[in-house]
Amino acid sequence: MDYSNIFTSMQAEVTLIAVIVLLFLYDLIAGERGRRRFSAVACGLLALQVAVNVVPGTPGEVFGGMFQYVPMHSVVKSVLTVGTLIVFLQADAWLRRGDTAHKQGEFYILTLSTLLGMYLMVGAGNFLLFFIGMELASVPMACLVAFDKYKRYSAEAGAKYILCALFASGLMLYGISFFYGTTGTLYFGDMAARITGSPLQIMAMVFFFAGLGFKISLVPFHLWTADTYQGAPTTVTSYLSVVSKGSAAFVLMTVLMKVFGPMIGQWQTLLYAVTVLSITVANLFAIRQKDLKRFLAFSSISQAGYIMLAVIGGSAFGMTSLVYYVLVYMVSNLAAFGVIGVIENRTGKLTIADYNGLYATHPKLSLVMTLAMFSLAGIPPFAGFFSKFFIFAAAAQQGYYILVLIALLNTIISLYYYLLVVKAMFINKNDTPIESFRSDGYTRVSLVACSAGILLLGILSVVYDQISLLAYGM
Repeated sequence: MDYSNIFTSMQAEVTLIAVIVLLFLYDLIAGERGRRRFSAVACGLLALQVAVNVVPGTPGEVFGGMFQYVPMHSVVKSVLTVGTLIVFLQADAWLRRGDTAHKQGEFYILTLSTLLGMYLMVGAGNFLLFFIGMELASVPMACLVAFDKYKRYSAEAGAKYILCALFASGLMLYGISFFYGTTGTLYFGDMAARITGSPLQIMAMVFFFAGLGFKISLVPFHLWTADTYQGAPTTVTSYLSVVSKGSAAFVLMTVLMKVFGPMIGQWQTLLYAVTVLSITVANLFAIRQKDLKRFLAFSSISQAGYIMLAVIGGSAFGMTSLVYYVLVYMVSNLAAFGVIGVIENRTGKLTIADYNGLYATHPKLSLVMTLAMFSLAGIPPFAGFFSKFFIFAAAAQQGYYILVLIALLNTIISLYYYLLVVKAMFINKNDTPIESFRSDGYTRVSLVACSAGILLLGILSVVYDQISLLAYGM
């Protein structure tokens, strides 16, 4: 078997493993003074990894076709890595606390291990490697969710996450076993040629979809999401809501196109129902939330429903819209979590009511949060408006006009609850607003980067055009 192209087809994976090893060694040999620069080292290495891998290469495969590379993978992996880099920047203040300072190395290595698992999922050409990647992304994530293990909510969130993850993985493995039994192969290309759409294969597809539906937090596989988001450290919650969700959504679309193309009628019907439920149910629950992390949990479920609008058509236009939507959603959601995280670290306050009158003491943070809410709501001229427009257009191009109408109506509902946060900061009165303080340098850099993304990604059409050049469909 020829492994000569492993450093070209798996360049992103090899360089990420190198980053993990270097951080592990740094954690071993760095003294007390060295640990103070841990964030700078981790962010620097990850930024270098992005720079090395952002330029797409030539298609190839490794391990007999188990791992496959196409230029679009470089774009997706770069988006996921940039999201992780922003999370690392926002994590610095939290990791410097007395109860977490000694665990900095663990946090970085666990997070990058999950990212490596997502890389393998994106590049998988075989269900065995796909499942290994999914587990590599899920198991360390459970450790991250329970990172503040002496806090009851964090430990409880970790337990709920791992139990739900095990159940979802079991369902997926059960479905994959049915496909293997009916086709005699685990390779995506070979399996697609042998799929007949029998009742057993339809059931297997539903089981497989349930496993990824858990990762993406689609209704009815979302029951873990709100409790886990609330209990996990805010930095981990932001990573879970953006990076993990984005990778799983892209992988779902790829597998549906590559493997389940002969069953397109069945999975489009399934996606139709799940999309309507996810957008509608999540919006209705989001209105009732008082805790900001639970609020953004239901917001992320709703956003996952919108992402499915890009998936349902299985077209190249849909793939372009999906990757672009994930990029915009990443900067918008991380901006919101960045503000929540810095305020929580300083004051411990997490409810919407706590943000009443925030503009009086923190005008800059209020502005960033407003930009994030406007972008998530899809208000022009911010990037969120353009990302929603493209996914609506992708679904409409395939003839799903009623689905697009339902999504548009739900956008009005989402506009209401996003504006509730803006109203709290700028309009609601508060005799004792959150006291004034200066955020740390790493957080300021991350918020500036996210704000620039919200303002510029919609205007700079070259970003969408470059993604479009590399997209593929059925």
